[in-house]
Amino acid sequence: MKTQSFSINQPTNIHFGVNSINNLGDIVHQAGGTKALLVVDPGLKNAGMIEKITAPLQAASIPFDIYDKVDPEPGLKLADAGTKLANKKGADCVIGVGGGSALDIAKAISILITNGGKAEDYLGLGKIKKQGVPKIMVPTTAGTGAEVTFTAVFINEKTQSKGGMNGDPLYPDAAVLDPALTVSLPPSVTAATGIDAFTHALEAYVSTQSHTISDMYALEAIDLISQNLPKAYANGDDLYARSAMLMGSLLGGKALATAGVGLVHAMAYPLGGMFSTPHGLANAVLLPYVVEYNIIGNPEKYAIVAEVMGYDTEGMSAREAALMAVEAIHLLNADVGIPHTLTELGISDKNIAEMSKIALTVTRPVENNPRKPTLEEVISVYKQAFRGID
Repeated sequence: MKTQSFSINQPTNIHFGVNSINNLGDIVHQAGGTKALLVVDPGLKNAGMIEKITAPLQAASIPFDIYDKVDPEPGLKLADAGTKLANKKGADCVIGVGGGSALDIAKAISILITNGGKAEDYLGLGKIKKQGVPKIMVPTTAGTGAEVTFTAVFINEKTQSKGGMNGDPLYPDAAVLDPALTVSLPPSVTAATGIDAFTHALEAYVSTQSHTISDMYALEAIDLISQNLPKAYANGDDLYARSAMLMGSLLGGKALATAGVGLVHAMAYPLGGMFSTPHGLANAVLLPYVVEYNIIGNPEKYAIVAEVMGYDTEGMSAREAALMAVEAIHLLNADVGIPHTLTELGISDKNIAEMSKIALTVTRPVENNPRKPTLEEVISVYKQAFRGID
């Protein structure tokens, strides 16, 4: 700890618990909102779940408009269009409801209302000068942790690459985490978003920017997710498992917000930009292969991951124990139906060289990674992820 130096800013008010969504009207008032724009996943609207969000707003006499132009891998134009609607309707707060895409769009709209311009103007770090209008996040998946992070990720339609807005003004003012809203998630979405949250926690734990506080968040998230994701996948009505997953996702988000993520995310970005592979699924398939590559960069921490995931590593060297973490992740993926290889996602391996070059341009995750990758090494990891293990 003597060599550690870090700063933490986590201003989001968190409201957690079954039926906590019933307090949404009060939370909007507390944040200073009087007219809301709801940014919602279209699937929630189609499933009739949106009434659970609108009912407390109506009870609190808060008028609202709904924007449901949300894609799994959203483009910048969706944020621009949502901002246009918000300004037209006079919205003075934004509520994001759904998975990470809806939350990221909502965060961006909040910023664009006050800062002006277009979403592409704010890609990068530190380009946002003004606070946005109040923004409240309601995650309905246990995955991205976007409700407590200062990032919003988009596809740049001009370059067909993924990039993020990053800056403290993107931190949501409040987050409402109601496990009951996640019960209807289908198993495949539960799995992909769950491993996404696990990836956030694991990469933050071994990040070169990790510290005592981020480690605390990360290890608890790793424990909660590894123990409860199979249960939530097997029985979506298991409210205890759903609660544990939502808490794990929240803590994983806090860990990544303070320590960052690594090479898994950098390598997942081209899959989203070039092939529209959902972010959580890309992370999930890549994770065990990147971990195996990374082990020599911090075997002691990967050994602890294996222990937290329930493996008995007594008497093993740090490297031997760390390899158990790779085995544990492969098993966790298999338990929840994650494809074993990128080939199973229908992606061609003809683009590996281009994907590898793009991955290395995702600067911050690459810098956070415990092992500094060369182009040849990234190519090798991609090839392994396409080929799989025997």
